[in-house]
Amino acid sequence: MLAQEIHKLFSEKGYTLATAESCTGGNIAHNITLMAGSSAYYLGGVVSYANEVKTNVLGVKKENIERDGAVSESVVREMSEGARRITGAEFAVATSGIAGPGGGSTEKPVGTVWISASSPAKTIAECHHFNGNRAEIIEKATEKAFFMLLSLAK
Repeated sequence: MLAQEIHKLFSEKGYTLATAESCTGGNIAHNITLMAGSSAYYLGGVVSYANEVKTNVLGVKKENIERDGAVSESVVREMSEGARRITGAEFAVATSGIAGPGGGSTEKPVGTVWISASSPAKTIAECHHFNGNRAEIIEKATEKAFFMLLSLAK
């Protein structure tokens, strides 16, 4: 399980981590905090389901949400960087997407998820299109977020 790899790496390296989750609704944080000892590196997170929380708490620019939508590269990058800024963590991961079953469009169908991971050196973001029901999309997005975080932290 990728969460266990993150646990091992962050514990050994002394890295700190924060999360900013929209479509995953705290699932990333939940998987991290299932492991004893995660308090040594996991500082906390924000479940920013509402756009107002994205802007008022994480510092996402309102213009980016209006121009690109909440499910976009610009927004998810600002979410991960905002999580790092407000917690003081070295690393952060963020998700924003459409888990369904409703809410999709032709341009952004159900299963569209933007994921970002950030470090002091760089921020990466990727768009993914996951198949499945709501729970499966959330789980797939969580695993991909862990994979991106590991890739950035190694």
